[in-house]
Amino acid sequence: MRVDFYHLTRTPVEAVLPRLLEKVVSGGERALVVAGDAGLLARLDEQLWRYEPASFLPHGIAGGGDEAAQPILLGTRAEALNGARHLLVADGAWPEGAETFERVFFLFDETSIAGARAEWRRLGQPKRYWKQDERSRWVEGP
Repeated sequence: MRVDFYHLTRTPVEAVLPRLLEKVVSGGERALVVAGDAGLLARLDEQLWRYEPASFLPHGIAGGGDEAAQPILLGTRAEALNGARHLLVADGAWPEGAETFERVFFLFDETSIAGARAEWRRLGQPKRYWKQDERSRWVEGP
């Protein structure tokens, strides 16, 4: 399992997540987005439909039916009902079952930094830390 920690210092998760998902899906992969907060999932759902005026990212909500057909699935549990091998944790809270995925994108902001640090220390496998520079570009950090 590869884990990439994304420290959101300048851009909210609603703006970062669609771009990451676009890269995952353009590579022919499926993705599962997990957050424990139903309100956050609703905002992400809306953002995925309208983040680009000329396009959208096709997706569904776990429990909405036909999960297996969704290239991107949003849910509250780390269950790959759509066959996803990529997990995007949108709320900075490591979910049970995340270890079963091939790749995990762990997004966190200042409100969840303590939990992110604890997960960083707990995880033994290779991991990467990404932070935003002054122009909101992603740079790999120490």
